[in-house]
This record gives sequence, structure tokens and C-alpha cells, in this order.
Amino acid sequence: MHARRPRRALARVHYNSPVHPVQVGSAIVGGGQPLAFIVGPCVIESPSHALALATSIRDIAARCGVPVVFKASFDKANRTSRSSFRGPGLEAGLQTLADVKSRTGLPILTDIHEPSQAAPAAQVADVLQIPAFLSRQTDLLAAAARTGAVVNIKKGQFLAPSDMRHVIAKVTAEGNQSVLVTERGVSFGYNNLVVDMRAFPILRELGYPVVFDVTHSLQLPGAGDGVTAGLAEYIEPLACAGVAAGVDAVFMEVHEEPSRAKSDAANALRLEYLEPLIGKLKRIHAVARDQAIRAQPAAGARG
Repeated sequence: MHARRPRRALARVHYNSPVHPVQVGSAIVGGGQPLAFIVGPCVIESPSHALALATSIRDIAARCGVPVVFKASFDKANRTSRSSFRGPGLEAGLQTLADVKSRTGLPILTDIHEPSQAAPAAQVADVLQIPAFLSRQTDLLAAAARTGAVVNIKKGQFLAPSDMRHVIAKVTAEGNQSVLVTERGVSFGYNNLVVDMRAFPILRELGYPVVFDVTHSLQLPGAGDGVTAGLAEYIEPLACAGVAAGVDAVFMEVHEEPSRAKSDAANALRLEYLEPLIGKLKRIHAVARDQAIRAQPAAGARG
């Protein structure tokens, strides 16, 4: 009679893999810290609009007791149509973001599209974001890394999660360990994106905090008439699934009236829904983290 093979330990569950904690302003993302949020409009529509929205987001975050980073782009260089609104540009956009930062106290995230934008943007922004389409652009990644700012790399829609180890290495080779990795969906045929929930534990195994960009994952790229369509009605279930899968932060674009948003109107979250959704995601995160901790083996246990 053959000896019964021992069962594998629950430690084979990887969604609680330890990650390198990253300081963003006064908040810490990853390393067992509370679920963080990156929230704001797709693009700076005007100085007054950015400030008003950031103030509302700050107040919601305070009531919910969560760390939040305000995000907005000074230039959307990858819009579907040439006629689409792109934003105020580098100089005026950074002035707006600096004002938002000084008046709300929120850390700032903004995109860069060219290496020359890295240094000036880092004078204001706490996080420099690399757009998904540019996630393999070595010079852009290196320029962002050399500023010393946190670098948030959006995984390209064309990349497998494990491919991101090469992208991360382009940043860390410059001596910058402050890296966030963001999942924002994978191209699935024409005009559609899907989110593979396996991506989150796979990305976390690379050792850096993982962000779930919920609203961009619900885009239907190019599916509108010269604009990107979207499925905002699925923000809540998709966000809940991602948090249950063990992400460190949630990225969402919000607007007080999404139908009037100058970019990504079809997949933005209505501002009034933000507070209840954060509350729900906090509860899911607490359960997921507790279950992951209790699933870990005792020191020295063998699978």
C-alpha cells in the first residue's frame, strides 16, 4: 500500500505575497498597510474644477479613513480622435496640480508621455505615471526613475503579468525602488478589454504594490464615434473582485457629472457613489487580508 502523499499547505495561495512598501506623501502603499485609493478626473478640465473635485475627494477620504492620492492628467496625448480635449498642457497643468496639492494636502499623481516631462512634473507630483501604451519605453521609464518620484507603471494591454518584471527592472536599474504596478485590463479582440483576476497575485509576486485601475479596465477602446466608450455600470462588481484578489490600491476616475466629463465620460464613477463604494471595498479588503494572513503556514512549515 502506497503511503498517502501529504496535502499541500495553504501557503500555496500567493495573493498575500509580501511586497515592497512605497511611501506616497504621508501614506504607505503595500506592506500590509490599509487599502489605498488613487482618485480624480481623467484630465484637468479647469483649475476650479480640479480643486473642487479634489476637495470633495479629500473630505470623503477623511470620513472613510483611507489614504488617497489625487490624480489628473495635464495632457491626454493618447486620445482616440485628434479633435478630443487633451488638457491645459504641461505648464498650466502643473500650476493647477501644485495649487490642488497646497490647498488640499493631497499627494498628486499625473501622467508623463515624454522623457523631457519627467523632471518638471516631479517638482509637483508625488507619483509619475507611465501610460499603458508606453510601458515598454525605456527612455521614459528611466527619466521618471531618475527624478526619485514614485513611478506608477500601467501594464500594457498587450503584456502578460510576468512581462512586467522587465519593465520594473528598467526603473530599479536607476536606483529607484519606489514602484507601483497597475493592472488596467487586457485587449480582447476589437474594442474590448477583460481583467484576468490571476494577474493580481502574479504581479504581487514581483515584489511591488499592485494597483487596480478599475475604470480604465471598463473602457471599450475606440468603440464610440471617435471616442472611447465604456461600461461604468460594472465599476462596483469589478472593483470588489479585484480587492478580494488582494490588490494594494484601487485607481478610479470620478466626476460629479460623468456625462459632462471631457475625457472618459463613459467609464467614470459618479462622485456621489465614491463614499459608499470605498466603504464596501474597505470591508472586503479587511476580510481578504485576514483570510490571507490565517492561510500562511507556521514558520518552517513545508508544503
